[in-house]
Amino acid sequence: MKHYLLLLLSFIILGCSNKEQTLPTNLAQEITKTTIPKTEFDYLNGFYDDDLDLALTVFKEACTKSIKKDMFKEVCENSQYYNNGQIFFTKYFTPKVLVSNSGDKGLITGYFEPLLYGSRIKDEIYKYPVYKTPKDLITIKNKKRYPNFKRLRYKAKIKNGKYIPYDSREEIEKSNNFEIICYVSDPIDLFFMQIQGSGRVQLNNGETINIGYADQNGRKYFAIGKHLIDEGYLTKEEVSLQSIKEFLESNPSKMQDIMNLNESYVFFHESPNSATGSLNVPLIAKRNIAVDRNYIPLGMPVFLETFNPKTKEPINKLVVAADTGGAIKGEIRADYFMGFGKEAKELAGLMKEEGRLHMLIPKI
Repeated sequence: MKHYLLLLLSFIILGCSNKEQTLPTNLAQEITKTTIPKTEFDYLNGFYDDDLDLALTVFKEACTKSIKKDMFKEVCENSQYYNNGQIFFTKYFTPKVLVSNSGDKGLITGYFEPLLYGSRIKDEIYKYPVYKTPKDLITIKNKKRYPNFKRLRYKAKIKNGKYIPYDSREEIEKSNNFEIICYVSDPIDLFFMQIQGSGRVQLNNGETINIGYADQNGRKYFAIGKHLIDEGYLTKEEVSLQSIKEFLESNPSKMQDIMNLNESYVFFHESPNSATGSLNVPLIAKRNIAVDRNYIPLGMPVFLETFNPKTKEPINKLVVAADTGGAIKGEIRADYFMGFGKEAKELAGLMKEEGRLHMLIPKI
Protein backbone atom coordinates (compact mmCIF):
# COMPACT_ATOMS: atom_id res chain seq x y z
CA MET A 1 0.00 0.00 0.00
CA LYS A 2 2.84 2.40 0.87
CA HIS A 3 4.48 1.73 -2.48
CA TYR A 4 1.19 2.43 -4.27
CA LEU A 5 0.79 5.83 -2.52
CA LEU A 6 4.42 6.78 -3.29
CA LEU A 7 3.91 5.92 -6.97
CA LEU A 8 0.68 7.95 -7.08
CA LEU A 9 2.40 10.98 -5.46
CA SER A 10 5.25 10.80 -7.99
CA PHE A 11 2.71 10.66 -10.82
CA ILE A 12 0.91 13.77 -9.54
CA ILE A 13 4.14 15.78 -9.16
CA LEU A 14 5.85 14.74 -12.37
CA GLY A 15 2.75 14.42 -14.54
CA CYS A 16 2.41 12.39 -17.71
CA SER A 17 4.25 14.73 -20.11
CA ASN A 18 7.95 15.43 -20.63
CA LYS A 19 7.45 19.20 -20.30
CA GLU A 20 9.61 21.05 -17.76
CA GLN A 21 7.73 21.53 -14.52
CA THR A 22 7.65 24.90 -12.68
CA LEU A 23 7.39 25.09 -8.92
CA PRO A 24 4.83 27.44 -7.38
CA THR A 25 6.39 30.89 -6.76
CA ASN A 26 6.08 30.77 -2.98
CA LEU A 27 7.64 27.30 -2.85
CA ALA A 28 10.51 28.38 -5.13
CA GLN A 29 11.20 31.37 -2.89
CA GLU A 30 11.14 29.16 0.18
CA ILE A 31 13.64 26.74 -1.39
CA THR A 32 15.89 29.68 -2.38
CA LYS A 33 15.84 31.02 1.17
CA THR A 34 16.73 27.60 2.49
CA THR A 35 19.50 26.73 0.05
CA ILE A 36 21.14 30.21 -0.36
CA PRO A 37 21.65 31.73 3.08
CA LYS A 38 22.27 35.47 3.32
CA THR A 39 25.82 36.74 3.71
CA GLU A 40 27.03 39.86 5.49
CA PHE A 41 27.06 41.69 2.15
CA ASP A 42 23.29 41.32 1.76
CA TYR A 43 22.86 43.73 4.67
CA LEU A 44 24.81 46.55 2.98
CA ASN A 45 22.28 48.90 1.40
CA GLY A 46 22.75 48.89 -2.37
CA PHE A 47 25.98 46.90 -2.37
CA TYR A 48 25.02 44.71 -5.33
CA ASP A 49 23.67 47.71 -7.26
CA ASP A 50 27.05 49.46 -7.19
CA ASP A 51 29.61 49.30 -10.00
CA LEU A 52 31.80 46.81 -8.16
CA ASP A 53 33.99 46.23 -11.24
CA LEU A 54 35.01 49.89 -11.14
CA ALA A 55 35.58 49.60 -7.39
CA LEU A 56 37.90 46.67 -8.08
CA THR A 57 39.87 48.75 -10.59
CA VAL A 58 40.32 51.51 -7.98
CA PHE A 59 41.34 48.93 -5.37
CA LYS A 60 43.96 47.48 -7.73
CA GLU A 61 45.44 50.96 -8.19
CA ALA A 62 45.62 51.41 -4.42
CA CYS A 63 47.33 48.03 -4.20
CA THR A 64 50.41 49.45 -5.91
CA LYS A 65 51.15 51.11 -2.56
CA SER A 66 49.14 49.23 0.07
CA ILE A 67 50.48 45.79 -0.92
CA LYS A 68 53.47 46.60 1.28
CA LYS A 69 51.23 46.08 4.33
CA ASP A 70 50.85 42.47 5.47
CA MET A 71 47.05 42.65 5.71
CA PHE A 72 46.73 43.60 2.04
CA LYS A 73 49.52 41.51 0.54
CA GLU A 74 47.52 38.37 -0.28
CA VAL A 75 44.32 40.09 -1.47
CA CYS A 76 46.28 42.53 -3.59
CA GLU A 77 48.13 39.67 -5.27
CA ASN A 78 44.87 37.79 -5.85
CA SER A 79 43.11 40.88 -7.24
CA GLN A 80 45.20 40.69 -10.41
CA TYR A 81 43.36 37.51 -11.41
CA TYR A 82 39.87 39.06 -11.15
CA ASN A 83 37.82 41.43 -13.26
CA ASN A 84 34.51 40.68 -11.55
CA GLY A 85 34.29 42.92 -8.50
CA GLN A 86 31.34 41.17 -6.90
CA ILE A 87 33.04 37.79 -6.91
CA PHE A 88 36.35 39.23 -5.71
CA PHE A 89 35.10 41.34 -2.81
CA THR A 90 32.60 38.80 -1.49
CA LYS A 91 35.21 36.03 -1.65
CA TYR A 92 38.16 37.76 0.00
CA PHE A 93 36.60 40.28 2.41
CA THR A 94 34.30 40.48 5.42
CA PRO A 95 32.34 43.72 6.00
CA LYS A 96 32.46 45.25 9.45
CA VAL A 97 30.48 48.36 10.34
CA LEU A 98 32.39 50.99 12.30
CA VAL A 99 30.85 51.90 15.64
CA SER A 100 31.64 54.69 18.09
CA ASN A 101 30.34 55.49 21.55
CA SER A 102 27.39 57.29 19.98
CA GLY A 103 26.39 54.56 17.53
CA ASP A 104 27.11 53.52 13.96
CA LYS A 105 26.60 56.89 12.24
CA GLY A 106 29.12 59.66 11.76
CA LEU A 107 29.92 62.75 9.70
CA ILE A 108 30.64 62.51 5.98
CA THR A 109 32.00 65.67 4.36
CA GLY A 110 33.31 66.25 0.85
CA TYR A 111 36.39 67.65 -0.85
CA PHE A 112 37.37 68.42 -4.41
CA GLU A 113 40.20 69.52 -6.69
CA PRO A 114 39.90 73.31 -7.10
CA LEU A 115 40.90 75.45 -10.07
CA LEU A 116 42.80 78.66 -9.35
CA TYR A 117 44.13 81.33 -11.71
CA GLY A 118 47.75 82.37 -11.58
CA SER A 119 51.04 83.48 -13.04
CA ARG A 120 54.70 82.62 -12.72
CA ILE A 121 55.37 86.33 -12.22
CA LYS A 122 53.93 88.49 -9.46
CA ASP A 123 51.84 91.48 -10.50
CA GLU A 124 48.85 93.48 -9.28
CA ILE A 125 46.42 90.64 -10.06
CA TYR A 126 48.49 87.58 -9.26
CA LYS A 127 50.18 88.36 -5.96
CA TYR A 128 49.43 85.52 -3.53
CA PRO A 129 52.28 82.98 -3.47
CA VAL A 130 51.93 79.20 -3.60
CA TYR A 131 54.88 78.03 -1.51
CA LYS A 132 57.16 75.04 -1.90
CA THR A 133 58.30 73.12 1.20
CA PRO A 134 60.73 75.34 3.16
CA LYS A 135 64.29 74.09 3.45
CA ASP A 136 64.28 74.67 7.21
CA LEU A 137 61.19 72.52 7.83
CA ILE A 138 62.31 69.36 9.65
CA THR A 139 60.47 66.14 10.42
CA ILE A 140 61.80 64.80 13.72
CA LYS A 141 62.87 61.16 13.35
CA ASN A 142 63.59 60.34 16.99
CA LYS A 143 59.99 60.53 18.19
CA LYS A 144 60.59 58.89 21.58
CA ARG A 145 63.10 61.56 22.51
CA TYR A 146 60.77 64.41 21.56
CA PRO A 147 57.27 63.35 22.69
CA ASN A 148 56.17 66.99 23.07
CA PHE A 149 56.27 67.36 19.28
CA LYS A 150 53.62 64.69 18.74
CA ARG A 151 50.94 67.40 18.79
CA LEU A 152 52.94 69.15 16.05
CA ARG A 153 53.21 66.01 13.89
CA TYR A 154 56.93 66.06 14.73
CA LYS A 155 57.45 69.11 12.51
CA ALA A 156 60.03 71.63 13.67
CA LYS A 157 62.89 73.92 12.80
CA ILE A 158 66.18 74.50 14.55
CA LYS A 159 66.93 77.68 16.48
CA ASN A 160 70.04 78.07 18.62
CA GLY A 161 70.71 74.33 18.25
CA LYS A 162 67.26 73.30 19.51
CA TYR A 163 64.04 72.11 17.91
CA ILE A 164 61.23 74.65 18.08
CA PRO A 165 57.71 74.52 16.60
CA TYR A 166 57.57 75.53 12.97
CA ASP A 167 56.01 78.87 12.05
CA SER A 168 52.25 79.37 12.23
CA ARG A 169 50.13 80.50 9.28
CA GLU A 170 50.36 84.13 10.40
CA GLU A 171 54.16 83.95 10.66
CA ILE A 172 54.48 82.29 7.27
CA GLU A 173 52.19 84.85 5.62
CA LYS A 174 54.37 87.68 6.94
CA SER A 175 57.58 86.08 5.71
CA ASN A 176 59.00 86.06 2.18
CA ASN A 177 61.78 83.51 2.61
CA PHE A 178 60.13 80.65 0.73
CA GLU A 179 60.50 79.27 -2.75
CA ILE A 180 57.45 79.98 -4.89
CA ILE A 181 55.75 77.79 -7.49
CA CYS A 182 53.50 80.56 -8.80
CA TYR A 183 51.24 83.40 -7.71
CA VAL A 184 47.44 83.21 -7.67
CA SER A 185 44.71 85.85 -7.80
CA ASP A 186 42.58 84.91 -4.80
CA PRO A 187 43.85 84.43 -1.22
CA ILE A 188 40.61 82.73 -0.13
CA ASP A 189 40.84 80.16 -2.93
CA LEU A 190 44.47 79.56 -1.94
CA PHE A 191 43.36 79.03 1.67
CA PHE A 192 40.79 76.46 0.56
CA MET A 193 43.27 74.75 -1.78
CA GLN A 194 45.41 74.10 1.29
CA ILE A 195 42.41 72.51 3.00
CA GLN A 196 41.63 70.38 -0.09
CA GLY A 197 45.29 69.33 -0.29
CA SER A 198 45.80 69.82 -4.04
CA GLY A 199 44.50 71.73 -7.03
CA ARG A 200 45.14 73.04 -10.50
CA VAL A 201 46.34 76.49 -11.50
CA GLN A 202 45.53 77.92 -14.90
CA LEU A 203 48.38 80.27 -15.71
CA ASN A 204 47.95 83.48 -17.68
CA ASN A 205 50.12 82.04 -20.47
CA GLY A 206 47.50 79.35 -21.16
CA GLU A 207 49.31 76.55 -19.32
CA THR A 208 47.56 74.60 -16.55
CA ILE A 209 49.72 73.05 -13.84
CA ASN A 210 48.92 70.49 -11.16
CA ILE A 211 49.65 71.52 -7.58
CA GLY A 212 50.12 68.61 -5.18
CA TYR A 213 50.47 68.34 -1.41
CA ALA A 214 54.14 68.33 -0.31
CA ASP A 215 54.21 68.96 3.45
CA GLN A 216 52.61 70.78 6.35
CA ASN A 217 53.87 73.00 9.16
CA GLY A 218 52.69 70.65 11.92
CA ARG A 219 50.15 73.03 13.41
CA LYS A 220 46.70 71.67 14.24
CA TYR A 221 43.88 72.30 11.80
CA PHE A 222 41.19 74.69 13.03
CA ALA A 223 37.81 74.92 11.30
CA ILE A 224 37.10 78.62 10.77
CA GLY A 225 33.46 77.71 10.10
CA LYS A 226 33.16 76.82 13.80
CA HIS A 227 34.48 80.29 14.71
CA LEU A 228 31.90 81.94 12.45
CA ILE A 229 29.16 79.94 14.18
CA ASP A 230 30.46 80.74 17.67
CA GLU A 231 30.60 84.46 16.81
CA GLY A 232 27.06 84.39 15.42
CA TYR A 233 28.05 85.24 11.85
CA LEU A 234 26.61 81.99 10.50
CA THR A 235 24.35 79.26 11.84
CA LYS A 236 25.36 75.61 11.90
CA GLU A 237 22.89 74.89 9.10
CA GLU A 238 24.29 77.70 6.93
CA VAL A 239 27.96 76.76 7.16
CA SER A 240 29.49 75.51 3.91
CA LEU A 241 32.48 76.30 1.76
CA GLN A 242 30.28 78.66 -0.22
CA SER A 243 28.92 80.57 2.80
CA ILE A 244 32.35 80.86 4.44
CA LYS A 245 33.89 82.25 1.24
CA GLU A 246 31.02 84.69 0.83
CA PHE A 247 31.50 85.94 4.40
CA LEU A 248 35.26 86.40 3.95
CA GLU A 249 34.78 88.25 0.66
CA SER A 250 32.17 90.51 2.25
CA ASN A 251 34.41 91.25 5.26
CA PRO A 252 37.91 91.93 3.89
CA SER A 253 39.01 93.64 7.12
CA LYS A 254 38.33 90.43 9.06
CA MET A 255 39.48 87.99 6.35
CA GLN A 256 43.15 87.52 7.23
CA ASP A 257 42.61 87.43 10.99
CA ILE A 258 39.96 84.74 10.60
CA MET A 259 42.09 82.63 8.25
CA ASN A 260 45.03 82.97 10.66
CA LEU A 261 42.95 81.20 13.33
CA ASN A 262 43.75 78.06 11.34
CA GLU A 263 47.47 77.88 12.10
CA SER A 264 47.89 74.86 9.83
CA TYR A 265 49.71 75.71 6.59
CA VAL A 266 50.19 73.38 3.60
CA PHE A 267 53.15 73.51 1.23
CA PHE A 268 52.93 72.24 -2.34
CA HIS A 269 54.95 70.91 -5.24
CA GLU A 270 54.32 71.04 -8.96
CA SER A 271 53.09 67.60 -9.94
CA PRO A 272 52.75 65.69 -13.22
CA ASN A 273 49.50 64.19 -11.90
CA SER A 274 46.12 65.57 -10.91
CA ALA A 275 44.89 65.19 -7.30
CA THR A 276 46.92 62.55 -5.46
CA GLY A 277 46.14 61.39 -1.94
CA SER A 278 48.23 60.30 1.03
CA LEU A 279 48.49 56.82 -0.46
CA ASN A 280 50.33 58.50 -3.35
CA VAL A 281 47.96 57.24 -6.05
CA PRO A 282 45.73 59.48 -8.22
CA LEU A 283 42.35 60.09 -6.61
CA ILE A 284 39.25 58.92 -8.47
CA ALA A 285 36.09 61.03 -8.24
CA LYS A 286 33.47 59.46 -5.96
CA ARG A 287 35.63 56.36 -5.42
CA ASN A 288 38.11 57.58 -2.79
CA ILE A 289 37.78 58.94 0.72
CA ALA A 290 40.07 60.62 3.22
CA VAL A 291 40.04 58.97 6.64
CA ASP A 292 41.57 58.96 10.09
CA ARG A 293 44.35 56.38 9.88
CA ASN A 294 43.96 55.61 13.57
CA TYR A 295 40.76 53.77 12.64
CA ILE A 296 40.91 53.00 8.91
CA PRO A 297 44.16 51.94 7.22
CA LEU A 298 45.02 53.51 3.88
CA GLY A 299 44.20 51.08 1.07
CA MET A 300 41.16 49.69 2.87
CA PRO A 301 37.97 49.17 0.83
CA VAL A 302 35.09 50.87 2.62
CA PHE A 303 31.41 50.65 1.77
CA LEU A 304 29.97 54.13 2.21
CA GLU A 305 26.31 54.77 3.03
CA THR A 306 25.34 58.44 3.03
CA PHE A 307 23.26 61.00 1.08
CA ASN A 308 23.67 63.53 -1.72
CA PRO A 309 23.67 66.97 -0.03
CA LYS A 310 21.55 68.53 -2.80
CA THR A 311 19.04 65.84 -3.72
CA LYS A 312 19.17 63.81 -0.48
CA GLU A 313 19.23 60.66 -2.61
CA PRO A 314 21.22 57.74 -1.11
CA ILE A 315 24.89 57.36 -1.94
CA ASN A 316 25.84 53.71 -1.53
CA LYS A 317 29.31 53.11 -2.95
CA LEU A 318 32.34 50.94 -2.43
CA VAL A 319 35.26 53.35 -2.09
CA VAL A 320 38.91 53.05 -1.11
CA ALA A 321 40.62 54.95 1.72
CA ALA A 322 43.45 56.75 -0.05
CA ASP A 323 43.85 60.08 1.70
CA THR A 324 44.01 61.84 5.07
CA GLY A 325 43.29 65.35 6.33
CA GLY A 326 43.81 67.51 9.38
CA ALA A 327 40.05 67.83 9.93
CA ILE A 328 39.30 64.13 9.45
CA LYS A 329 39.36 62.76 12.98
CA GLY A 330 37.29 59.98 14.53
CA GLU A 331 36.08 56.44 14.00
CA ILE A 332 33.11 57.17 11.74
CA ARG A 333 34.51 60.10 9.79
CA ALA A 334 35.26 60.43 6.08
CA ASP A 335 35.87 63.09 3.47
CA TYR A 336 34.35 61.99 0.15
CA PHE A 337 36.37 63.02 -2.92
CA MET A 338 34.02 64.65 -5.45
CA GLY A 339 36.54 65.24 -8.24
CA PHE A 340 37.25 68.33 -10.35
CA GLY A 341 34.94 71.01 -11.73
CA LYS A 342 32.01 73.22 -10.74
CA GLU A 343 29.66 70.41 -9.78
CA ALA A 344 32.35 68.76 -7.64
CA LYS A 345 33.02 72.07 -5.91
CA GLU A 346 29.33 72.67 -5.23
CA LEU A 347 28.71 69.18 -3.84
CA ALA A 348 31.88 69.17 -1.74
CA GLY A 349 31.08 72.58 -0.29
CA LEU A 350 27.60 71.48 0.79
CA MET A 351 28.49 67.97 1.96
CA LYS A 352 28.01 67.42 5.70
CA GLU A 353 25.78 64.37 5.81
CA GLU A 354 25.26 61.57 8.28
CA GLY A 355 26.56 58.20 7.16
CA ARG A 356 27.83 54.71 7.91
CA LEU A 357 31.21 53.21 7.06
CA HIS A 358 31.68 49.47 6.57
CA MET A 359 35.30 48.38 6.35
CA LEU A 360 35.87 45.40 4.09
CA ILE A 361 38.46 43.50 6.06
CA PRO A 362 40.65 41.02 4.17
CA LYS A 363 40.21 37.36 5.11
CA ILE A 364 43.72 36.37 6.18
